[in-house]
Amino acid sequence: MYVKVDVNKGVINMNFNSFYPVLMTDKVEETGNFYRNFFGFSTVFQTDWYISLKKEETGHELAILDKRHETVPSPFNQDVQGLILNLEVDDVDQFYQTLVREKKLPLHLDIRDEAFGQRHFITSDPNGVLIDVITIIPPEQSYQEQYNEEIWKE
Repeated sequence: MYVKVDVNKGVINMNFNSFYPVLMTDKVEETGNFYRNFFGFSTVFQTDWYISLKKEETGHELAILDKRHETVPSPFNQDVQGLILNLEVDDVDQFYQTLVREKKLPLHLDIRDEAFGQRHFITSDPNGVLIDVITIIPPEQSYQEQYNEEIWKE
């Protein structure tokens, strides 16, 4: 990892080896099973207080941590809240059919197209973490100029 400070802008640039969310909960096993069973994650590491998950095809990672574990400072021993996990997929309609219609996951926002360039629906995990399942679609004209497409060019 390197750190580069741009003195003119006061910006610190760093390369990360990894970056992933860690969901704090008292439902460690249930949460791990949810992401394995419904989203195809594989277990990298598991104890009774921590599970590290990874999507082998993409390298995306997710971890689950017992909120009462000694490594969590006591003022922060609480369930995850105020979080939405966005999952971009090739065919949101297929995920909707499987997860909502067949597997009966909770539906918090029905599938729909958004003017800003998404077709999506929102479900949740056992902790109430919202999961926004998304397929990117062309945005309406009024949103096209707000995209910075240069960021995706190599």
